[in-house]
Amino acid sequence: MADEGWKDKDICRALDVGIATVERVRKRLVLEGLVAALNQRRSNREYSRKLDGEQEARLIALTCSSPPEGHARCSLRWLADRVVQLKIVDSVSHETVRQLLKDNHLKPWLKKEWCISPRANSQLVYHMEDVLDVCKRPADPSRPMVCFDESPEQLVSETRQPLPARPGQPERYDYEYCREGVVKLSALNRQCLNRCIPDKMALVREITAWATERNDTLESTRGGPPE
Repeated sequence: MADEGWKDKDICRALDVGIATVERVRKRLVLEGLVAALNQRRSNREYSRKLDGEQEARLIALTCSSPPEGHARCSLRWLADRVVQLKIVDSVSHETVRQLLKDNHLKPWLKKEWCISPRANSQLVYHMEDVLDVCKRPADPSRPMVCFDESPEQLVSETRQPLPARPGQPERYDYEYCREGVVKLSALNRQCLNRCIPDKMALVREITAWATERNDTLESTRGGPPE
């Protein structure tokens, strides 16, 4: 860019970097050559480990334990204070704790929603495998299979006009939003009817008829309307 006559401030704006970065790269190009300027310099600084293997193991066990009363999870600062209180280490910063947990692929502030099977529940496993077997059945024109699913989605709108993307800067939008209700999306998957549904109205009629028949079947099976 500099060879093409760009000024430093224009380069900073295009690459979204500071003026010091541009000057530092130019200096490395002059003193060390093109290869050094294009590759990040490796630090020669040596770091000593703050905790040994036994101390790390005790910190990991503390991280995986139940959080303190009144807390939803074990924070980094609480872990750093707790290992000192338990005399695992004389002193340690929360940043050291964060780095150690990162090295061990532990993120106590994250959680995932999952289907956890109750212990010794053979009926749940049986029905789950039955559903999976149905999904693997080959297409049969005489016995069409339609998989139906629903997903509630929240509708939101922007309170401020987003800023469009431009070179060196992604699109920006404000964190504040306005709730516009919830809509339920219905989807058909793996439709094995060997025919084409002509229009949207026909599709709605078929889905409504299928849902009515499903509800009637569930009502007769359970002895009451579906939840």
